[in-house]
Amino acid sequence: MPADLRRLDRLKSEALSLAFFEDERPLRGALGLVDWRLCGFLSREVRAGRVRGVEGEVTLTPTQGRLSVDKLFLFGLGPRAAFGPEVYEGCVRRMFRTLERAKVRSSVCGLPGRSVEAIEPEEAMERLLGVAGEFLEHDELTLLEGPDAQKAMEPVLLQERRRARAFSG
Repeated sequence: MPADLRRLDRLKSEALSLAFFEDERPLRGALGLVDWRLCGFLSREVRAGRVRGVEGEVTLTPTQGRLSVDKLFLFGLGPRAAFGPEVYEGCVRRMFRTLERAKVRSSVCGLPGRSVEAIEPEEAMERLLGVAGEFLEHDELTLLEGPDAQKAMEPVLLQERRRARAFSG
């Protein structure tokens, strides 16, 4: 599901998880739309230094009743120049671990680095699936991705389904 304001308003999920770089200004993608919906609250938090986007940072942010999700989690990625597979997978692990600790079983997620195309959709999906297997408590995950990225991710998902059937049968 690509991010746009109408679709964000229709989300029916317990939580929304979004990641951003510490040098990403203005906020982009779904996070920029959420900031708009929150009347610039996130931008003000960033300017005040309360949310920085440093690698490893996790912030539970109030939605002020302006989003259809109960919880908004922000995850720092550090500087964009240092982004790579380890940072991506570390952030995905933090996302799943945070959601697990918060007892969230259904969530919407913007994949780390995808809002600025710092990682290709296929690689993002492969790495997400590799990490997701470590966290079995999560029932439903909806990704915020546009149609082109969804199409690129589809073969990776099909391959994973075939692999899962082979191991279960």
